[in-house]
Amino acid sequence: MSLSIGIVGLPNVGKSTLFNALTKAQNAESANYAFCTIEPNKAVVPVPDPRIEVLAELVKPQRVQYSTVDFVDIAGLVAGASKGEGLGNKFLGNIRETQAILHVVRCFDNDDVIHVANSVDPLRDIEVIETELILADVQVLENRLERMEKMVKGDKTLAPKIEAAKALLAHLDQGQPAATFTEERKGLAELLAELRLITAKNVIYCANVDEDGLMEDNDYVQSVRKLAAERGAEFVKISAKMEEELVGLEEEEQQEFLESFGIEESGLHQIIRTGFHSLGLISYFTAGVKEVRAWTIHQGDKAPQAAGVIHTDFERGFIRAEVISYDHYVQYGSEAKCRAEGVLRVEGKDYVMHDGDVAHFLFNV
Repeated sequence: MSLSIGIVGLPNVGKSTLFNALTKAQNAESANYAFCTIEPNKAVVPVPDPRIEVLAELVKPQRVQYSTVDFVDIAGLVAGASKGEGLGNKFLGNIRETQAILHVVRCFDNDDVIHVANSVDPLRDIEVIETELILADVQVLENRLERMEKMVKGDKTLAPKIEAAKALLAHLDQGQPAATFTEERKGLAELLAELRLITAKNVIYCANVDEDGLMEDNDYVQSVRKLAAERGAEFVKISAKMEEELVGLEEEEQQEFLESFGIEESGLHQIIRTGFHSLGLISYFTAGVKEVRAWTIHQGDKAPQAAGVIHTDFERGFIRAEVISYDHYVQYGSEAKCRAEGVLRVEGKDYVMHDGDVAHFLFNV
């Protein structure tokens, strides 16, 4: 399982520049004009995790495999996109496939960088994008509702789902995202799972600033930060241009560059960490001479579910798990020493996995 994040925002707010930096590959064309991105760009990015490197030093495996994040750079949307304006709603389907949305907002003034609305106003820009996403969800829900109403005569079990769809549609028609619909309705969970509504996804608001904005929050950043807090959403502040400049630098040089701006971690690290947190994701490890690897699971997953991430047979034939905490593994230096010291635990089907667990699963199919 990997985290999938769709990058959205108005044209020319820095999405492609950020994408270039995040993926460390200049494969998303970046230019100073609207609609320079005309196809969704996708990339698989390793999740930075120093624990993997420590385990690899101890185990000396043949290969190391990090957890990954799929980044999808969606072409710039404009007002009317849901009805075909600009590049139309062609790309909205790509957002439905992601787990979270990174909403990039321009938060800096620069006369040399054009804005599609000829002025910088983060809250207005956010409203434009969110309105289009809501309208796109309305279209999807209306189409599904129409089909269900035709089928309900032959399938009475659809009645609760139809009522749930109508209530949700009324909510969307009021300009409210699906994520804020709190009514308990029978059939709603199944409906949302089927439709994968865009506005039901977790949103990370990303304020894109210039170098001055990194040192101190400007009024634009403060307004976005406040909006995110009011909505209970995640927030990150990055400089896409600076992140792009980090590409190609050695790790030590990158750290020195960041520290010169009073920053502890890069935008990549911030976004991934925030994405993991917003979706309740954690990592556990497998460590052997062939491979040291990180696996992504949901917080609260039990051992069989974690095993199933490796292979469905592991979950289906789960017998038990041998688990060592990361701290104990580092303390004693090997699985054998952990076993000898009694810190290797044998856990059953009800064991809830913890972030950083080093695990080995026994199964029989």
